[in-house]
Amino acid sequence: MQKTIKLGIPKGSLQDSTIELFKRSGWNINVNGRSYFPDINDDSISCALCRAQEMAINVESGVIDAGLTGRDWIAEYQSDVHVVSDLVYSKVSARPARWVIAVAGDSSINCLEDLNGKTISTELVRYTKRFFKERNIEVTVKFSWGATEAKIAAGLADAIVEITETESTIRAHNLKVIHEIMQTNTQLIANKKAWENPAKKEKIQQIALLLKGALLAGKLVGLKMNVSELIIEKIVKLLPSLNAPTIAPLYQSDWFSVETIVDSSVVRDLIPVLIKEGAEGIIEYPLNKVL
Repeated sequence: MQKTIKLGIPKGSLQDSTIELFKRSGWNINVNGRSYFPDINDDSISCALCRAQEMAINVESGVIDAGLTGRDWIAEYQSDVHVVSDLVYSKVSARPARWVIAVAGDSSINCLEDLNGKTISTELVRYTKRFFKERNIEVTVKFSWGATEAKIAAGLADAIVEITETESTIRAHNLKVIHEIMQTNTQLIANKKAWENPAKKEKIQQIALLLKGALLAGKLVGLKMNVSELIIEKIVKLLPSLNAPTIAPLYQSDWFSVETIVDSSVVRDLIPVLIKEGAEGIIEYPLNKVL
């Protein structure tokens, strides 16, 4: 069967979480050793591992039809690609990832203007240069190959531009954030010519639909319980749900089976309340996709 699309899988920090997300969406991706071309259980897709920093460049050029990368790397290279869908997933924090400017905790630098004439270390070089140029602030921006937080302590930079979710690493290096320059999240992007191809567009839309369904499901759980007719109204009022809960009578009984979908963040507080109010046989179960 001829492959419909060439799909880029981000290599590096996003690789494992992306492969897990695809698994929950129905696609098993198998990375074989050092190969850059993983197997996938879909004859219409061929996969290629690609650094997130380079994904937008490869998608724009058509080397890859579609791929996942951060909004930050699209902005870094000002890539001309079609953004199919936002895919927000993080196991670290509920907060969005942010690119911030940080300086030494005891530094006299407290605002952007204080950076005039200073040196900044970052991996996000092009965007950082544009950011300061637009504000008429003269800075020297140097590329960082890693361990960016240590550049200030080593005397290699006056400030850094670094990505963070919780700021824990920044604080651990005795740095302080003085400005946020961008929020970013993972995006599914497509080559514009590939997007104009009906077969490729349909396949990319299928991927987007199921990935978003899996992401939503990861934030929700199902709850099922048995409830007496005497307290059914009270229990239903306690249940947050996508719509209304499903209620079905139990065979030859004045009890009901109640089933609902709720945000996973409320379950630990909700279940004790349900039990206290008389619900029995409560089952919590994970979801693969919510569409």
